[in-house]
Amino acid sequence: MQAMKWVKIIALFSAIGLLATSCNGYEKLLNSNDYDAKYEAAMRYYNSGGYTKAARLFENLTLHYRGRDNAEQVAWCYAQTLYKQQEYYAAAYQFKRFASQFPYSENAEEGLYMSAYCKYMAAPAYTLDQSLTREAVEEFESFAERWPRSVHMPDVNRCLDEMYEKLMKKDFEIARGYYVIEEYHAAYEQMRRFIDLYPDSPFREEAMYYQLLAGYRYAKGSREDKKRERLQQVVGDFDKYSASIKDPARLASAQEIYTKTRAALAAL
Repeated sequence: MQAMKWVKIIALFSAIGLLATSCNGYEKLLNSNDYDAKYEAAMRYYNSGGYTKAARLFENLTLHYRGRDNAEQVAWCYAQTLYKQQEYYAAAYQFKRFASQFPYSENAEEGLYMSAYCKYMAAPAYTLDQSLTREAVEEFESFAERWPRSVHMPDVNRCLDEMYEKLMKKDFEIARGYYVIEEYHAAYEQMRRFIDLYPDSPFREEAMYYQLLAGYRYAKGSREDKKRERLQQVVGDFDKYSASIKDPARLASAQEIYTKTRAALAAL
């Protein structure tokens, strides 16, 4: 048993030694000027799934091979290694750069699709900032316009639908947030914008209701010389939206607002 224990210890230290030697060899190669050896090693790592090491080598090779025969291969593989490691934002940048540098490449279409797709993958939940989602939407829409018959179009449409819904939820939450913090003018304008922008939204009825609430509260708090105009706007909004509000509780509340608005106008 003791002998077996020592055999295992020796094997462990041997493995550690080999790993250290391998790492030292990799770092030495990375810092060398032998670019042909770097390229060959990068391709070996890439083809065997060693994307982390391949990515560092491809990044190192990018400047050296610019304008040379292997430049396209290096740029494409570098973007792919980042994507394989789920470094989506960095991958998006490299895919877009590839398509710009090699517009006549057989991978140019794929590069632009992957740029948009990586931004779609990197975009956060709708509760967070949606700048990246908007970038992805713009890129997918541009892709669809340029390659309307691409094999990727089913996925493009699926991703766009998903992101449109995410942006819709975000815009509604922003508009409702203004109402919650009693910024009634901003809430009114944001709800109006939401209704115009998303005519088929499942939040449309709720947005109409909040616009009436915000409009009424904004009008009530207005200066005397502005009050009549703004109360009349609430009456106009009620006439426009009341037939579309189906929820009984919301409709009753909206009618109450209308009655109060009429009374306030009569008192002026």
